[in-house]
Amino acid sequence: MLSLSERSASIAQAEIRVMTIECDRLGGINLAQGICDCGVPEPVARAAQEAIRQGINTYTRYDGLAVLRRAIAQKMLRYNGILADPETDIVVSAGSTGAFYCACLALLDPGDEVILFEPYYGYHLNTLLAVGAVPAYVRLTPPDWRFDPAELRRAITPRTKGIMVCTPANPSGKVFSREELEAIAAAALEHDLFVFTDEIYEYFVYDGRQHLSPGAMPEIADRTITISGYSKTFSITGWRIGYSVSDRRWAEMIGYVNDLVYVCAPAPLQVGVAAGIEQLPDSFYQELRDSFVRKRDKLCSALAETGLQPYAPQGAYYILADASRLPGRTSKEKAMYLLEKTKVASVPGEAFFHDDSGENFLRFCYAKPEADIDEACRRLRSLGGDSSSASRTNCSSGASPCRRKCA
Repeated sequence: MLSLSERSASIAQAEIRVMTIECDRLGGINLAQGICDCGVPEPVARAAQEAIRQGINTYTRYDGLAVLRRAIAQKMLRYNGILADPETDIVVSAGSTGAFYCACLALLDPGDEVILFEPYYGYHLNTLLAVGAVPAYVRLTPPDWRFDPAELRRAITPRTKGIMVCTPANPSGKVFSREELEAIAAAALEHDLFVFTDEIYEYFVYDGRQHLSPGAMPEIADRTITISGYSKTFSITGWRIGYSVSDRRWAEMIGYVNDLVYVCAPAPLQVGVAAGIEQLPDSFYQELRDSFVRKRDKLCSALAETGLQPYAPQGAYYILADASRLPGRTSKEKAMYLLEKTKVASVPGEAFFHDDSGENFLRFCYAKPEADIDEACRRLRSLGGDSSSASRTNCSSGASPCRRKCA
């Protein structure tokens, strides 16, 4: 009898996608999926259009166009502190998700364990499941989402092959500190593990914090697979341009897998991303951060006034909020109640935990035009909530839970 593969039993449609569909059905404001429809920078769009006119529309080298690999190499040295050879160490792929999938296929065997910090990004989990790897979990504890290094060491077994670090993190907005990265590096060295990173939100870091790349740490540089892209930074999530940077021992096979699965990333769009990296000034990234801080603070205030106490993110552009005041037995029921009442879509917290720890969380994305954020805030406030000053938030508090009084 014909049937689905055994691995498909562990794979389901992401709740992020489910809530987007429900939001479209009800004509709501989508604060669920990180669509990032904030406008493409002009140099990026112009260069992609010109590349199409110039005929750059055929297959590229499996690891990407030279102009983009060189731009990434320069950016990695300047911003991340990582020295990468554009001829041997960089693979351009179909988004950062594609880059992680290719790295997993190249480096992991079925049954290998990879540690995820929880709450995790669901696509990391499902990518591991898709290649037959086994996830293990280390809990990040609010309000500042720190982890216990002892718990990390306890999670390592003889089958552990790697640790996934998402910084800044989706969904918590956590930015891993140097001290925390040093603890991860020590564990990786002691147990001979790969360190996979997802740094797609590297330019979204707030309140004076600094993005730190594990791959820049000399002791683990040769075992770190740095994954990132410009989908979020340039608001081109539909272009699917991401990349991985790693030691050539790993990059070669990651590139071969990329060729097998994707052949190459879209050629003219690679040119557009390269132009953005080369031409956009530092002020672009500062203005980007400033605009997202404003959106973060607006949404945190509205959530707090509604009684959905938020944890102000240190980075990325997501807010986890306490939804315990909403009716419903599960976070999915709470998310659907909120959507039906306010036409504002969020993601159920259960999408980010392997157990029932997420049932009182909802995740909100603020990668939207400012007018959409303002309207979403108005709708959320219409739900009502505890109007006492104790429920209000100091939204610029960064890592602190948003449970303090605002001026």
